[in-house]
Amino acid sequence: MTSLAPFESVKPIRFHHCDPAGIVFYPQYFVLMNELVEDWFNDGLGVDFARFHAEGRHGIPMAHVECDFLAPSTVGETLRFGLSVQKIGASSLTLAVEARAGDEVRVRATLVVVQASLDTRRAVRFSTELREKLARFVRPR
Repeated sequence: MTSLAPFESVKPIRFHHCDPAGIVFYPQYFVLMNELVEDWFNDGLGVDFARFHAEGRHGIPMAHVECDFLAPSTVGETLRFGLSVQKIGASSLTLAVEARAGDEVRVRATLVVVQASLDTRRAVRFSTELREKLARFVRPR
């Protein structure tokens, strides 16, 4: 399978992700997407996510989400999450996310995340250095 996304992270579906019907309980996808963003910072951008929070006092909360749940996923499966940047704003990013099992798309989402100060809880402009790193993951719509 070839992904259209510049960054990928593989996530095993575990028992705790699932509801009594045996499928991923939809809010768990948002947890997995948050893990994806953290993986992207650490492994894709080369920005230590824990240090970004603890020392830099910045966070990347979701401000807006659009999500389509296209097919169920079950415990024991492995999903490949892909992420690409659609738009870089002054302090926000629009991210395209897709989760696949093999060639089947299970979830597709658009996330708007904002760099925010953990102290003031206000948006903070991206530094030039971070903006350059983010730009490597831009994939036009």
